[in-house]
Amino acid sequence: MHVAALHRYPVKSLQGQSVPSAMVEPHGLAGDRRWMVIDGAGRFVTRRERPHMARIEALPTPEGIVLRHAGRELPVPFPDERAPHAEVTIWRDRVPARLATAEASALLSGALGVDVRLAYLADPALRPVDPAYAVPGDRVSFADGYPMLLTGEGSLGALNVHLAVPVTMRRFRPNIVIGGAAPWAEDEWRQVRIGTVVFRVVKPCSRCVIVTQDPDSGETAGDNEPLATLRRIGRMAKGGIMFGQNLIPDGSGIVRVGDRVEPVETGPSNLIRAGA
Repeated sequence: MHVAALHRYPVKSLQGQSVPSAMVEPHGLAGDRRWMVIDGAGRFVTRRERPHMARIEALPTPEGIVLRHAGRELPVPFPDERAPHAEVTIWRDRVPARLATAEASALLSGALGVDVRLAYLADPALRPVDPAYAVPGDRVSFADGYPMLLTGEGSLGALNVHLAVPVTMRRFRPNIVIGGAAPWAEDEWRQVRIGTVVFRVVKPCSRCVIVTQDPDSGETAGDNEPLATLRRIGRMAKGGIMFGQNLIPDGSGIVRVGDRVEPVETGPSNLIRAGA
């Protein structure tokens, strides 16, 4: 088994990039989901309610990011200590963040048709992982709940067999895509070594409406796919419809496309059926 692809998403819910290698940090891949769009109350905004976020690119630079939309490019520097601060809300967490420039807010507000701002998580050590699945010291950036997400090409292939219109892995916005594993093999992993880094495989990933959206336009076909098929083929568990596994790194290091993937500890499927 090997790493087939690596992805990072500099701004939560905006377009991301495939990369040949990436540094694994305690809170996730370097540069992954350190920025987040927020509304006037400081609450996070995602493609769940604003599908057109899929049309905005966010490209990392040494100085910050570049936003691209409708032919326009805007460099956005990392906010320093003098930048306005805000308490932002992501799910049940309240986290201190720094606000990006007014120009960034104007571009995003114009693109989405609603007043929003762009926030930066200057210190990712401030947001703990859900203690039900973590150990003291585990931290996460602006990802939904866990530092990283792993998916398998074999599992996508097993799903696509049942779909009238196959989907690509981009629907699921993973960080690490595994090649050479049997369908759903990742359900039985408890620890996995990728390159030189060991990860805990803590729980399946519950999927939402975002996976029904075209990854470039945000549009949907109206058939609720692939969620409907995932439900039909039994990918249900307590907490929702599952595809992929959430990871917490135990250490740091560089992972690369082509790196060997080796399960260190395995067990029964962690897809605990609803009602079990």
